[in-house]
Amino acid sequence: MKYISTRGNAPVLNFEEVMLTGLADDGGLYVPETLPTYSKEEIASWSKLSYPDLAYKIIEPFVADSIPADDLKSIIDDSYSDFRHNAIAPLVQLDRDEWVLELFHGPTLAFKDFALQMLGRLLDYVLERRHQKVVIMGATSGDTGSAAIEGCRRCSNIDIFILHPHQRVSDVQRKQMTTVKADNIHNLAVKGNFDDCQQMVKDSFGDKSFLPSDRKLVAVNSINWARIMAQIVYYFYAALALGGPHRPVSFSVPTGNFGDIFAGYLAKKMGLPIDQLIIATNTNDVLHRLMAKNVYSKHELVHTLSPSMDIMNSSNFERVLFDFYDQDGEAIADLMTRFKTQDITLDDKVIAKAREVFDSYSVDDEVTVQTIAEIYEDNEYLLDPHSAVGVKAGRECRRNPDIPMITLSTAHPAKFPEAVLKAGQKEEPILPHHMADLFEREERYEVMPKELSAVQDFIKNNLSA
Repeated sequence: MKYISTRGNAPVLNFEEVMLTGLADDGGLYVPETLPTYSKEEIASWSKLSYPDLAYKIIEPFVADSIPADDLKSIIDDSYSDFRHNAIAPLVQLDRDEWVLELFHGPTLAFKDFALQMLGRLLDYVLERRHQKVVIMGATSGDTGSAAIEGCRRCSNIDIFILHPHQRVSDVQRKQMTTVKADNIHNLAVKGNFDDCQQMVKDSFGDKSFLPSDRKLVAVNSINWARIMAQIVYYFYAALALGGPHRPVSFSVPTGNFGDIFAGYLAKKMGLPIDQLIIATNTNDVLHRLMAKNVYSKHELVHTLSPSMDIMNSSNFERVLFDFYDQDGEAIADLMTRFKTQDITLDDKVIAKAREVFDSYSVDDEVTVQTIAEIYEDNEYLLDPHSAVGVKAGRECRRNPDIPMITLSTAHPAKFPEAVLKAGQKEEPILPHHMADLFEREERYEVMPKELSAVQDFIKNNLSA
């Protein structure tokens, strides 16, 4: 399997190289040159597989030339050993053919554990083999940081620097990051928003001269292909549990940086019969506005009750645009360059392709808490605010009531007590047993100005020997 850049002017790499590279040299994102595809019969033959065994079936073609089969199988099995539900990704029914796919049973109570538990172990395996040390630099709107730290904290070959927007993540999200005690972990609270943090990461990948020559910079954000790859699995898992592939399914996906729903798009291309893929956004609705009006534009960021979706620029959307522009890297490079300074409009045929594949809907905070309250009243089932956005969008966009609608439930409600209390709950949701003492743990983090040079100096001065 070879990987190419969305901007068409970077080296072609194998999986191991892509995992260690993150952002391509030309500023683009790596995608597979070709995708494996499967017949309905082959997909149906996977229906009895456990989650780790299904993950191996789907992931193996993407890494076959880099990691031996037995080693890959061990890495995958180990990645899901700490999940606290035997099904790994259980389905919960809300109504007739309406389901929630619980993706929060991993160590940090968020869907990003699915990818980052695996990415940490893959990195550990590769770096040990190469006798190499790397620097992980990541930006988080809340959940990526804790999942990355949990996935990578045991690796002696990694120094981790996670940037989060100061005072703009929930207390639980922050403490999950800042209470992990390890000399190789550094949390930086940047006086800005998530997009500011993400831009610092992108700029650092564009010019790595602040690092010593023997240290490689590695991404854990969803620009890293390995994360997208791991997320494809649960689309197949959910569909198989509900009668797929001989029955189509639809998915509503709480969407910020577009990585999670892009994995669903790939599952569809690989042969999974997906009827609808719904982009569910909060008030920061850059993608919904694009789908509705064909204008890709940045608006001022609004801080919402669903902070993991508080994003103005959905980085992974570039990957699907590359497909829709028939892998024309030059066209994508031009679009992304213009988007830095102006609004852009997609070609008529491209927006038509996007609308064939995706529906979209935007949900504000008022409707988010109403949805949490409504679902609890009907089912005594508590949603987190991101999942509530997904459920509402699924209900509003659903075309066929006979096709199962599956909302990806991306986080445990205990991570967002403010939204839960506003929805009428008398008490904050309780953290699971393994996190019961979270608020008693000592925190460690540095508050940093919104200055790239200050962040890079901190990284340079805090590398392990």
